[in-house]
Amino acid sequence: MMPQLSNETDIRLPLSFIIFSIVALVASQVILLFNGHVVIDGSFRTFPLLSAAHLLILGWALMVAMGAMYQLVPVAFLTPIWSEKFGFVQFWITAIGFGGFGITLSFSPTLSIFTGSLAVTGIVLFLVQMFMTINKQAKKNILTVFVGSALVCLLLTITLGILLIVNLGAGISNLNHLAVLKSHILLGIAGWFTFLIFGFSYKMVPMFSLAHGFSMKPARWVYIMYGMGLIVTISSFITEKNILLQTGMSILFAGFALFSYHILTIIKVRLKKKLDKPFTFSLVAIGFGFVIHFFGMILSFLPEYYDMYGVLIFLYLLLWIANSILGYLYKIIPFLWWTHRYSKLIGKRDVPTLKQMIDEKLAIPIFSGFVAGCLIVVLSIAFGQLLIFSIGQSLVLASTLFFSYSIMKVLFK
Repeated sequence: MMPQLSNETDIRLPLSFIIFSIVALVASQVILLFNGHVVIDGSFRTFPLLSAAHLLILGWALMVAMGAMYQLVPVAFLTPIWSEKFGFVQFWITAIGFGGFGITLSFSPTLSIFTGSLAVTGIVLFLVQMFMTINKQAKKNILTVFVGSALVCLLLTITLGILLIVNLGAGISNLNHLAVLKSHILLGIAGWFTFLIFGFSYKMVPMFSLAHGFSMKPARWVYIMYGMGLIVTISSFITEKNILLQTGMSILFAGFALFSYHILTIIKVRLKKKLDKPFTFSLVAIGFGFVIHFFGMILSFLPEYYDMYGVLIFLYLLLWIANSILGYLYKIIPFLWWTHRYSKLIGKRDVPTLKQMIDEKLAIPIFSGFVAGCLIVVLSIAFGQLLIFSIGQSLVLASTLFFSYSIMKVLFK
């Protein structure tokens, strides 16, 4: 094995998370495809859909975020991972927990309590690893604030999730179950994932576009505004006051709009005129996030259409969060594998170029198919047509399969 640089993570650790996440992503889409009738009927709390949702959010999105953080945190914070051995232990506990929880939800709620406990344990171990690593950072910066806040949101999300399970099983007097559920969802997707994507976008957008000479001052206001939006929106769930919901959603939109504008200013000063296609789709995801936040704000002023928030959450997960992650992964994994396999062989023998590690031409049909499939699924729900759903979900599944094939092919080069 080649010697590791001081801030370089053993490649097997992040790749373990990422490979598991790809399997979970495909599994979640297969489950959705075969349960289209449930989606069309609007029965979103059935066990198969809960299983698919948790495989998507925990098994894929959270696992891939963990893997990415094991690789990116040492690079971004200039400090090595606290303990790689601890990381491998955490991976196996989390993988068994997430995979088991996603599967057992479909047929055994009793077993899911055990697998869910393993899943929570894995997340807690990850939080310990990350907080210990970040604590070693010599000089804190705005990226530290975004990532640290994302981890706090993840901890709160898990705490509220446990509270929900306890309340369903034993019952807690005077607990507003719906307010806890809404806060759990908001902190999980808009707190944990969005803060994390914000933070690492400020690292990866300049890196992939070769941008220099831009100001990072707006990032502070992005953080303040989005954080305030989360707090005010959660307070609206607790107090059930529409004015607070409207204010909170408006501030969230303003925070996301400022983030979008800031990224645009960074892209404008880039040296790389022609952006790579996968990275372009990550930027397109920001556009989707902007539009979804806008409609989220508009809906807050239309109580009679609050049911539409379910559709917005679906679009938020796939067009903003998933699209961002897929776009970045398409760039990050070839770079990681090339660095691991060939960086020390330059000048000693012929090595493939980074461009040769993955077929970027496939990126256009993969990402276009994914976006088109998601939009067709939304149309099928709006019109209540199972056939349209099957077409859209088949397109999403095909896109994820081709994405998985492209990524796995890199590991054999």
